Amino acid sequence: MSQSILSMKGAGMRALILGLMAGLTIGGGAGAARAQSTNFLSTMPRFPEQSGEELYKGICQGCHMPDAKGAKGAGAYPALAGDTKLEAGGYPVTVVVRGQKAMPSFGYSLSDDQVAAVVNYVRSHFGNAYKDEVTAADVKAARP
Repeated sequence: MSQSILSMKGAGMRALILGLMAGLTIGGGAGAARAQSTNFLSTMPRFPEQSGEELYKGICQGCHMPDAKGAKGAGAYPALAGDTKLEAGGYPVTVVVRGQKAMPSFGYSLSDDQVAAVVNYVRSHFGNAYKDEVTAADVKAARP
């Protein structure tokens, strides 16, 4: 096992490191927060970033890459650049809030405003030019 980890490069190593960092952050943050509150869902770690660009750089680009062209390696991370599935704003909102396949849910970690900001950023950058913005109310309606 240690031999395979030592031989990892590029996107595979990046994914491993990000996964380990996320596990440490979520595990430590949630445990400490649970000690202070009995409501687990309200104590999930939150991301401080507010703008769509900051949120993308802080959360999304670890898998989807800085240019949003995705990656293949230890796993397949779909491209968001020039993605026609982003045309309907409800689709990326639902994926961010609820997760899909290997994409984790960020519904408990991001506010409605943050989800709207990052979705609008991705839908208007990286070769995407969708002008109809999603709102915090749209995000709220997509939550389970």
